[in-house]
Amino acid sequence: MSTATEAANARRWAADAVGRYEVWYLTWNHPDRGDGFWLRFITENPDDGPPRAELWFARFDPRRPERTFGIHRPFRASELAAQPAPFRLAIAGAELAHDHSRGALAGDGHDVRWDLRWQPADRVLEQLPSVMYARGGLGETTVLSPNPRVALSGTVTVDGEQLELAGAIAGQTHLWGKKHAYSWTWGRCAEFDGESNALLEILGVRLRRRGLTLPPMMLVNLELDGERFQLNQFRHVVRNRGSWRTGHVAFTARSATVRIDGELQCTPEQLVNAPYIDPDGTHVWCANTEIGDAHVVVSRRSGLGWREVRQLSGPGRAHFETGGRERDPSVAREHVRVA
Repeated sequence: MSTATEAANARRWAADAVGRYEVWYLTWNHPDRGDGFWLRFITENPDDGPPRAELWFARFDPRRPERTFGIHRPFRASELAAQPAPFRLAIAGAELAHDHSRGALAGDGHDVRWDLRWQPADRVLEQLPSVMYARGGLGETTVLSPNPRVALSGTVTVDGEQLELAGAIAGQTHLWGKKHAYSWTWGRCAEFDGESNALLEILGVRLRRRGLTLPPMMLVNLELDGERFQLNQFRHVVRNRGSWRTGHVAFTARSATVRIDGELQCTPEQLVNAPYIDPDGTHVWCANTEIGDAHVVVSRRSGLGWREVRQLSGPGRAHFETGGRERDPSVAREHVRVA
């Protein structure tokens, strides 16, 4: 592999592995305008039906909500090509590598093109407890970020308008599995006001077992001032707390010495409703935004209590979603499947 983290992007499922899906996605904001972007490359081999690949693209406009949209298109598996070293995934001419992505997608009255480049990260961010990565992943879905915080260059062109991306900050993640959680939230912010290298990544899940919905599990990672607070092991999960609903996530995570309290929020018009289908045919819905607001409070242990030491604010730079088995009717804008 050409970099330390390139192997983390390599395709996990064999092409003939039935009942599996795999996703690579990239999110970022325009450095000046604040437009948010969500790009996804997907492979899926359903329990019943032919394997397929998909391209997804969404643009979120913070000034003109009517220009926010999402489109996705399915392709035959024959239009998919993948190689592990150097890592490369191509779907119908669109390409994702460890240090760049380029491609195009059109439909529903939109035409988008992207040509993105970045210097690969030197380490992987693992959102889950370490033991969950054994044997290629022990859970229903496994997730990690080969490029958790990288500087973009290049362009994205939306409906004829070309945007330069020099100075944009992106995150690139890889996930694979058999089924989405019964309910989940994911979120990140890598552009807090006045902070040059801070990074927040959260993941919350609720599982359903034998007809019972289990309590939420919240996993939190924060990088600040050169320190990494990885409050995502099972010893942390039993103390962490989290709740989520459409357009709002709240969480608290702590170790013996540090506590992190946070909130991510947005309005319904800042969301796009994305329809997912699990390999077993289960329909799930994901309400996603790339232009939400993030607020985080960091506290240190002080005697028997806590002393607040930092507040972090990321207005318009929070990327997050909530998902589950029911579609929220308050989100009017759909991520549209195009032919």
